Amino acid sequence: MSTPSEAGHDRSEPCLSRIVDERRQLINLAYRMLGSLAEAEDAVQETYTRWYAMSRQQQEAIESPGAWLTTVASRICLDVLGSARARRERYVGAWIPEPLPDRTEWMSGRTGGGSAEPADPADRITLDESVNMAFLVVLEAMTPAERVAFILHDVFRYPFAEVAEIVGRTPAACRQLASSARRRLHAAQAPAGATAGQAGLVRDFKEAWEAKDIKALVGLLDPDATMTADGGGLVGTVLRPVRGSEHIAQYLIHIADKAPGLTLLERTVNGRPGLVAQHAGVTVTVAAFSLSGGRVTRIWAVRNPEKLRPWTGNGPS
Repeated sequence: MSTPSEAGHDRSEPCLSRIVDERRQLINLAYRMLGSLAEAEDAVQETYTRWYAMSRQQQEAIESPGAWLTTVASRICLDVLGSARARRERYVGAWIPEPLPDRTEWMSGRTGGGSAEPADPADRITLDESVNMAFLVVLEAMTPAERVAFILHDVFRYPFAEVAEIVGRTPAACRQLASSARRRLHAAQAPAGATAGQAGLVRDFKEAWEAKDIKALVGLLDPDATMTADGGGLVGTVLRPVRGSEHIAQYLIHIADKAPGLTLLERTVNGRPGLVAQHAGVTVTVAAFSLSGGRVTRIWAVRNPEKLRPWTGNGPS
């Protein structure tokens, strides 16, 4: 198996350089598979631990270190996804994938506009269509094998023969897994052009929320809209989805009344326009949106502080 980041590497280049260069590829792969930056970091760390546990002779016998690392990382993610299902059944409230900021917004939030390069891998996640929140939420509904097969083949373009080696199925079975995953995504996909104008709609939503204009909020929400919040049992929030435009609008006004001084900021969330809520200068909520027909259809509000570390200036540096 070859990996995109291996292209152009000279085989005479030191092995250490080649495997270190794979880190960005592995983080991107693991985040899409797991929906959690923290879990992706752990999976990649475990991958490198296994590499360094081998003798130099064993390492040199591996023709493609990048392919070896990708295979190991993918199998670790497959195991994590299997155990994650049980953990998430015990999770307090809804579990939403960890939101990611745009690289420049994350850097300015973390460093105050300084020029120092942040150490966190959030700045190395490529924010393309495969990490928007609606996409990741659908991935969460897939079986572990479906998710891994789909991401490896449809997102990272690995042939089914190579996917089969990783997943432990036949190429034909992996083709069926990816096809099933594709059908799930198609069924949940917003209509073509639905995301056009999202920045303007999110801005209007922000202004209506700030003004506590319930009528305007209801007008911006689809009548059947759903809002899901993730507090992880660590902060107060609704444990079940809030359904219907009026109920969501009333809840948002209730939040604004309970937290005077709440500041709303327009930010990029997983590659799409979203909102960040700060209280006393601390990020308390990151909201991602999906829309259709010029209205908001889904809101995912992440409040679990463990998932907001890339968004705050007082996390670990």
